[in-house]
Amino acid sequence: MRPRLSGRGLYAITDGPRADLLDAAAAALDGGAALLQYRDKTADGPRRLQEARALARLCADRGVPLIVNDDVALAAAAGAAGVHLGEEDAAIAEARARLGDGAIIGASCYDSLARARQLAAAGADYLAFGAFFPSGTKPGARRAAPALLREARALGLPLVAIGGITPDNGGPLIEAGADYLAVIAAVFGAADVRAAARRFADLFARTQPHSP
Repeated sequence: MRPRLSGRGLYAITDGPRADLLDAAAAALDGGAALLQYRDKTADGPRRLQEARALARLCADRGVPLIVNDDVALAAAAGAAGVHLGEEDAAIAEARARLGDGAIIGASCYDSLARARQLAAAGADYLAFGAFFPSGTKPGARRAAPALLREARALGLPLVAIGGITPDNGGPLIEAGADYLAVIAAVFGAADVRAAARRFADLFARTQPHSP
């Protein structure tokens, strides 16, 4: 079976309800985002569905996968490319049964290589580690070290780094093995979303992972 996810680059994650969501997402894609995640923790189901469907269309037009945070049912209803699951969310097998063999299913591994091994065996398409730096989105998040990315490369899956990442501190994570840098505030909190995304895309263009 061909890989469901390939490549490397910026994984832009939206930051909850905002009036200019579609414009901001389009700007991130214009800036070079390789993946987009819809993240909205509110209970406003109708709005979330409307937004997720609009983002799915936008991403399809740009050839970029849309991943929905935490919500398998929303990912299915919106026609998203896949879902990202945390430790309190649905199991990978449940998500795969609902979304199909072609869906991209990512999973949070936090600071645990053992959890990463379990999730890889369960059929995850990418493994996310972090937080690598202090995060305003999740101030109490467990902290991970870049060495974890080097160890996880042996699992043979795309690796995502998350947590307080900026263009100034992201380079060492790419060198350690991160295929994607997942970013919320440094992109969607920027005055110029497109320019912020471009800085991350440029970082990947000039940074290569170190060989083991």
